[in-house]
Amino acid sequence: MSASIRARRGPFAAAVLVLTAALALTGCGRQRASDTTATEGGPATPPASASPGAAGATPYVEPGAGDGAPHYNENNGYRREGDMSPAHEADADREAERMTPVIKRLWQQKKWDPASVRSALLDLGYEEERVSQDGKRLGGTLTVRAMYPRFEADHYVTPEGALVALRVHDDACVTAFLQKTDYQVRTNGIYPETGCLEPPAGH
Repeated sequence: MSASIRARRGPFAAAVLVLTAALALTGCGRQRASDTTATEGGPATPPASASPGAAGATPYVEPGAGDGAPHYNENNGYRREGDMSPAHEADADREAERMTPVIKRLWQQKKWDPASVRSALLDLGYEEERVSQDGKRLGGTLTVRAMYPRFEADHYVTPEGALVALRVHDDACVTAFLQKTDYQVRTNGIYPETGCLEPPAGH
């Protein structure tokens, strides 16, 4: 009787042992993966509070480097405006206050083409900036031009509107834009390659 019971329990006990061993190994495997991750630098994605300059970050990421791409600061240096002296910034602020009502009125009148904008700003007493073929400034302070073209689908399109730059000092500018959707007037320093106007993205 006891031999018969042992024979019936044998396959059942074997199945239980196999199942228990499988569960133990699976659990062990998960634990090991977790342990390995923890000892090899933490989770695959850093927590939201981690910053590019935090300990453990790749040595190729510069502190404050926008999207964290290697050489971000170097590659985007042309899009960083220079500093304005406090006195020159105050002068630029005053000119921005003079310009803003004119820009706002033009936008409300739906006159955002460069010719209309240029004419209205020259009426404020500004003189159009003149530049020689080799890039030397010959006088004047105001530049009004079309918007930068942008790539859409398979070709470039120049949006309606105008870009404005007023050079108040060699380190201080007032810049503005008008387009169908909105307008803006602001003060800024000089950009290394483009003067008062912020260069387009995708240098």
